Amino acid sequence: MSFFADNDSSSNLTEYSVSELSGSIKRTVEQAFDQVRLRGEVSGYRGPHSSGHAYFSLKDERARIDAVIWKGNFSKLRFKPEEGMEVIAIGRVTTFPGSSKYQIVIDTLEPAGAGALMALLEERRRKLAAEGLFDAARKKPLPFLPMVVGVVTSPTGAVIRDILHRIADRFPLHVIVWPVKVQGEGSGEAVAAAIDGFNALSSEGLVPRPDVLIVARGGGSLEDLWSFNDEIVVRAASASAIPLISAVGHETDWTLIDHAADRRAPTPTGAAEMAVPVKAELEARIASLAARLAGAAMRQMDNRRQGLRALARALPSIDQLLALPRRRFDEAGAGLGRGLQMNTLNKRRSFERVGAHLRSDMLLARLAERGRRVAEHMQRAERLLERRLDQAHARLSALDVSLRAAPARFSGAAERRRERLDMLVRRGESALSGDFARRRALVLAQGRMLESLSWRNVLKRGYAVVRDETGAPVSGAAGLGPGRAVAIEFSDGLVEAVTGSGGGTPRRKAEKPETGKPAPRQGSLF
Repeated sequence: MSFFADNDSSSNLTEYSVSELSGSIKRTVEQAFDQVRLRGEVSGYRGPHSSGHAYFSLKDERARIDAVIWKGNFSKLRFKPEEGMEVIAIGRVTTFPGSSKYQIVIDTLEPAGAGALMALLEERRRKLAAEGLFDAARKKPLPFLPMVVGVVTSPTGAVIRDILHRIADRFPLHVIVWPVKVQGEGSGEAVAAAIDGFNALSSEGLVPRPDVLIVARGGGSLEDLWSFNDEIVVRAASASAIPLISAVGHETDWTLIDHAADRRAPTPTGAAEMAVPVKAELEARIASLAARLAGAAMRQMDNRRQGLRALARALPSIDQLLALPRRRFDEAGAGLGRGLQMNTLNKRRSFERVGAHLRSDMLLARLAERGRRVAEHMQRAERLLERRLDQAHARLSALDVSLRAAPARFSGAAERRRERLDMLVRRGESALSGDFARRRALVLAQGRMLESLSWRNVLKRGYAVVRDETGAPVSGAAGLGPGRAVAIEFSDGLVEAVTGSGGGTPRRKAEKPETGKPAPRQGSLF
C-alpha cells in the first residue's frame, strides 16, 4: 500500500515569493554596485518633477539605464542636466521592485570633459543670441563721470582691492560693494540677485543708486567661471537699466555675461579704468580749456576794439554832418523877411481885386433874393405845422376812443391778476409756515442737545464746582493755599467754605496696619 503526500515536489530548490526574490535582487545589486562612476548621454530629461525629483535616462550607443536625482541632491548640483548633454554621474545602482527595473540614483553630476562644457556653452550662446540679448542696439553708453559705482564681486580677494585701489587713484568717489559668491553652488543666482538689487534701488533712498555697475571676478578655469555663463546671470545683465561693465577672468577668458554687458573689460582693473576718468587729466584739460577760453576772449576783444576804431575813423565829424543843415538854415533865415513882404504885397493886391468888383446894387439884389427865400421857407413851415397839428388831433381822438373802451379790459385783467396774487400769497404762507416749523424743530433739537451737554446736568449727577474768591473755577488742589475762601456750587445752591492748613497739597488718608500682623520687612536682594 502506497501513501502520497500533497506537498510532494519534483526538486529540493528553495521556494521564494515574488517580493522576497525582488528584495534579494535589490540587496545584491546595491551591495555589488554601491558606488559607481557612470558616463553617458542625458536622454528624456524634461526638467524636475513637481515633487522636486528629476527622472531621465543615461545612454550610450548600445544600452540605456534609468536615472533619478532626488530633490535634496538636485538643488546641490553644480551643473543641471540638459537633454543630449554627455555627463559623468556618480551614484549607486538599485532596483525598483514594483516594475522589475534597475536604475542609478545619482548623487553628483558633472559634464564629461571641457569639450562637453564648450558644446553646452556654444549652444546656450546661440540660444540667447537668437533672443536678441547680445544685440548691439541694447548696449547703453557708460556715463562720463559717475557719482556712484556699484561693484558685484566677492568681498575677499584681490579683485575688490584692485578695483577700489584703481578708482581711488584715478577719481575718488562713492563705491558700493554687493558681496556675492563668485564660484560654487548658488553663485549664479547670487550675482543675478545683486544686479537686480542694484537696479531696484531708488535714487532718493538711503543707499544711493549706482550710475554704473561692475561685475568682476578673478581668473580661473572654465568650470570656475561657469556661474557667469548661467542663463539667469546673462538675462539679469541684459535687463539691467544701469550701464554694466563685465570684468570676469583675464583678457583671454570669455563668458556669456561679456556678450550681454554694455562693455567688457579685460581685467577688473581695466573695468575700474573704464568706469571713471583720471581726475588729474580732467583738471589739466579744464585748465587748458580755461586758458584757451581766456586767450580767445582777449583776442576777440582786441579784434572788436580794432574794428570799432576803424569804424570810428570812417565816420564823418560833427561839423561835416551839420554843415549843410546850417547853410540851409542861414539861407532860410535870410529869405524870411523878403518872403513876408512879398506875401503881404500879394494879399493886398488880391484884396484890391476883390474890392473892385463889389457894388451897392449887387448887395441889394442879393439881400432881396435872400428875403424871398426866407419867406418861402416860412410859408412851407406854416403848412407843415398845420399838417402836424391835424395829425396830432386825429391821434388824440383815436386815443380818447380807446381809453373809453379800456376800463372793461383792464377790469378783467386786474381780476385775473388779483386771483393769481391771492393764490401765490396762500402758497407763500404755506411754504413759510412749513419752513418755520422745520427750523423750530431743528432749534428745539439743538437746544436739547446743548442742554444734555451742559455742565449743570453734570452737577445734578452729584458733582460740584469749586470757585475761588474771584468766582473763577479751580481745576486742581494745587491752585489753592491755606485759609483761602472758596465757594462750592452744587446743583441746588452755593456753599461757602475756607481751606484748611494743608492748603492745596493733596493728601491721602493714612492706612492703618492690620491688627495682629507684624510689619512686613524688605527682602534681601542676595
